[in-house]
Amino acid sequence: MVRKSWLLGMMILGCGLVARLTANEAIVTSEFIYTDAPFPQCHASTIEESGHGIVAAWFGGEHEKHPSVGIWVARLENGTWTEPVEVANGNQDGGDVDRYPCWNPVLFQPTEGPLLLFYKVGPNPREWWGELITSNDGGKSWSNPVRLPEGILGPIKNKPIQLTPDLILCGSSSEHAGWRVHFEATPDNGQHWWRTPPVNSGEDFGIIQPAFIRSGNTVMALCRSRQKRIVQVASADGGMTWSGPEATNLPNPNSGFDATTMSDGRHIMIYNHTEKGRSPLNLAVSSDGKTWQAAAVLENEEGEYSYPAIIQTADGLVHMTYTWKRRRVKHVVVDPKKLTLEPIWETTAE
Repeated sequence: MVRKSWLLGMMILGCGLVARLTANEAIVTSEFIYTDAPFPQCHASTIEESGHGIVAAWFGGEHEKHPSVGIWVARLENGTWTEPVEVANGNQDGGDVDRYPCWNPVLFQPTEGPLLLFYKVGPNPREWWGELITSNDGGKSWSNPVRLPEGILGPIKNKPIQLTPDLILCGSSSEHAGWRVHFEATPDNGQHWWRTPPVNSGEDFGIIQPAFIRSGNTVMALCRSRQKRIVQVASADGGMTWSGPEATNLPNPNSGFDATTMSDGRHIMIYNHTEKGRSPLNLAVSSDGKTWQAAAVLENEEGEYSYPAIIQTADGLVHMTYTWKRRRVKHVVVDPKKLTLEPIWETTAE
């Protein structure tokens, strides 16, 4: 049971933020990446800045879990998004199944080397496996897919973090034996891997899909949970060992979100500030990764606005993509220096 009036707090906070957002100079761009596409549904977008510009990807097809679902990519060229192109699918050579659905693409540009695009293939999240394709020209062309080693899934939803010039840490998770988070690392852009044990048992907290932020030498991973809260774990030794799960003050309706650490040291998160449903879609900012302040409401109408991705580009602007009613991918850009922050309403559960 919730001791405070959660709905009343959300109504007051939400209305105030929506009214301010109407004239908020922080919003630089708000647009759809496409309006028409050869697939009826889309989900789980990702965005990255390569040496050739900004690239976005998502999965699209008949509907989630349908074998027609593949990985689609668009590039931002001269202020306009290119037409979506399918760059990967779940076609199988031989076997009893001709094609499996694809899931959860994750774009990542290492400090050196090609643009990486991780994604999953399989009938469901309990049986899927990880695959990787790469691009040397900012997403215009892609390599043939490589299946990741047994036991390695790659980043499950959110982008990796570059710990050193030769070490990339990925936030991963599994769902076949309870919801459990673990971490995977590669020293050579996906050719070799090591992984940690799960950081939770799946019995205390059911957590998946970690998103990284970084404060000094501490790496923090914020996780989706079944406990109606965003849950945090932390590592002080480069991802080798992790603290136990701890609930934050931010609600989570069992839906994906994303976060990143900005160049000024602050952290910014895009998430659904609710315990149920996938609207509203919000921005929050934190100086320490523990206490968050409300920054904006991006969507507040009825419908699904979910599974966002967020990055800060070299010019200091923050780019986000997210699912818009499962029909389109929306792209929003804000100037973080112009965001106005307010306290977040907290709840405590009995």
